[in-house]
Formats: sequence, structure tokens, C-alpha cells
Amino acid sequence: MGKRVLLVEDEANIIEAIRFLLSREGWHVDTHSDGADAMSVIRDRKPDLVILDVMLPGKSGFDILEDLRKDDATADTPVLMLTARGQSRDREMAEKAGVSRFMTKPFSNTEVLTAVRDLLYVHEQRS
Repeated sequence: MGKRVLLVEDEANIIEAIRFLLSREGWHVDTHSDGADAMSVIRDRKPDLVILDVMLPGKSGFDILEDLRKDDATADTPVLMLTARGQSRDREMAEKAGVSRFMTKPFSNTEVLTAVRDLLYVHEQRS
């Protein structure tokens, strides 16, 4: 069975594009669109990788990332963070919070696939 990816994103076109792209490659993609309860969804679904948008309703991706890293059950989960704002301050905040990889929208299909493959490979090597 393919790896499980949880995409926490509130833009429908990005959800569909990433779901299609990763599903075609054999990954099982769950989606969630609300930051307020994203942490409980992540704990329940136990994905191999989280793709996390910075700007979400209810709670920011930065806050969710910090919560992920503080929780023993999710501390090692790879996180690919997406943002429409490519400012260096956002990248620094994400790195400080423990992001695995940071990607600015718009991105290419190749960029997403490469990032997901790399993050899952590195995670498997550490496990």
C-alpha cells in the first residue's frame, strides 16, 4: 500500500491538484481544511507526511507545526509547508518551528513530487 499523506490546505484548486498528482503516484491522500482542529486530525490519521499550508482558517500552519513538534506522537512526522507568501521571514519562522521542507506557491508538479519523495525517503531511513 502507498504512503499516507495528509494535506492541510483550504484552497480547493490546490487540494485537487496535489491530491491528483500524489494519488497518481500511488500515495493515499487525505485532506483537511481547518487549522483549528488540524492537530487532532493528524493524530487520528497518523500520516507518513503532512503537507501544511501556512494560512489556514482557525489556526496558522506555523502554530500547527509547533504543536506537531511538541507532541511525541508526531514530533518526527515530515512536514512540507506551503505558502503563497515567499518572504524570508516566513521561511525563518518555519525553520525555527521545525519544518522539514518549505515551498512557495505557485510550485510545479515536479517540485511537489520531488519534495514528497525526498521527505518520505529520509523519514524511512531514520525509522
